Amino acid sequence: MSKIELDKTDRKILAVLQTDGRLSNQDVAERVNLSPSPCLRRIKRLEEAGVIRQYVALVDPDKIGLGLLAYVNVRLEKHSEVASASRAPGLPATSPRNDFAVSVGTWPEVVACYAMTGEMDFLLRVHVEDMDHFSRFMMGTLLKHPAVLDVKSSFALQRIKETTALPVAG
Repeated sequence: MSKIELDKTDRKILAVLQTDGRLSNQDVAERVNLSPSPCLRRIKRLEEAGVIRQYVALVDPDKIGLGLLAYVNVRLEKHSEVASASRAPGLPATSPRNDFAVSVGTWPEVVACYAMTGEMDFLLRVHVEDMDHFSRFMMGTLLKHPAVLDVKSSFALQRIKETTALPVAG
């Protein structure tokens, strides 16, 4: 992963766009004291370099009925390879970590998954409607995965801080 050099103006552009990604190029240029053409060139360079990965709408989970937020630590079995019933004959066995990572990608309740150091292998951020939905997810999906050995869940009681903005000031 190569790091791109960011000057003060690039960092200002990123800060502005992290606050409101729907701003027009004209508005971004005004806020960072550039004319529109150089501002657009800088934004395009940041996009092409992968610094700006995408533009999204942030949806309030409570407003769409996903009021329960859980963090789930998952520990997997430690075998180096497992035979997968779903793999085609002749293909190599996959690791429990890879099988699990592929499965997580199909579970809509999991909005973030991180491979971790320490006692547990993965940390999942799970948004569900309520405790019944969480129970169905745990019993019907997560705990049924053949690589899962242990899970520990914690529930968010109160949102103190939540941001998608990275500290770009330099």
